[in-house]
Amino acid sequence: VQLQASGGGLVRPGGSLKLSCAASGFTFSSYAMKWVRQAPGKGPERICTITSSGNTFYADSVKGRFTVSRDNAKNTLYLQMNSLKSEDTAVYYCERIIGGLRGQGTLVTVSS
Repeated sequence: VQLQASGGGLVRPGGSLKLSCAASGFTFSSYAMKWVRQAPGKGPERICTITSSGNTFYADSVKGRFTVSRDNAKNTLYLQMNSLKSEDTAVYYCERIIGGLRGQGTLVTVSS
């Protein structure tokens, strides 16, 4: 049972990046999922949630800029990030809401 996030990197302010999270070992389609980020020196922040049926919820800090989606056929969760800001710099984690399963994070750095 695991989650594997990928797609992080260095991007300039205003740029875009798409993160992926590959799930394995459980019935991905049955679970609500979320993305959480942790900036240097700060606590974790839940930024978005997607239910098993595809309903989405966003934190105010990313609303209108980030889009969470899922492909149940590929057992993959996505996070499309647009209009990135320096304050979006963080390690991003995907998590299964039930059971608290968390994958290794992927670092996103927004800097000119």
